Amino acid sequence: MTTGKDTVLVVEDEHSIRRFVCDALHREGCATLEAESVSSGLSLAAAENPALVILDLGLPDASGIEFIRTLRDWSQVPILILSARTAESDKVSALDHGADDYLTKPFGVAELLARVRALLRRQHQAETATPVRRFGDIEVDLSRRLVQRAGTPLHLTQLEYRLLATLLANDGKVLTHRQLLLEVWGPGHAQQGHYLKVYVNRLRQKLESNPTQPQFLLTETGVGYRFQS
Repeated sequence: MTTGKDTVLVVEDEHSIRRFVCDALHREGCATLEAESVSSGLSLAAAENPALVILDLGLPDASGIEFIRTLRDWSQVPILILSARTAESDKVSALDHGADDYLTKPFGVAELLARVRALLRRQHQAETATPVRRFGDIEVDLSRRLVQRAGTPLHLTQLEYRLLATLLANDGKVLTHRQLLLEVWGPGHAQQGHYLKVYVNRLRQKLESNPTQPQFLLTETGVGYRFQS
């Protein structure tokens, strides 16, 4: 169950899917708002300040990408895309424009709610930010740039630490290869994805109990990576 009564805005023009999603959210303990178009969705987002937006990309009055672009001008509320579009290019475009996660239709209730919980947890963590993050037997003190495993200090290179800090700051959010390369390495490396794979593997070797089956540093195939606490 979520903490308190988080309000989720569901922007979906297909009534049956919208009701299915809202019913699942109600069982999870969330309140819901419903919109059938980009214009009504943006109006509700501005008036009600939801904790999370669930968004379809194919809406009658405009593209869901336009919704994301407009919303990001004034809000950083997490956005979960629900779409029948399965092409990697559609996923990458939505994430690069500011969506936080992407789930393709058809989807299961358990996975939908797991992703909702992850994004709401990230939102709550941002509201009560702490410089110390813990996952598994790892402790990261962001204020001191200190990483420990079961109380023993771990050595991370500057780039490894920067990559880890970026992933931690976006707990539950899918970050595309391009986003991570720009954030960690800078504009000159935006197309050099092999750097990213090497460094993610290094972090897994140091932080995961089983690097071949990671629990926290997860791959979103063809899209990017996600830190899942």
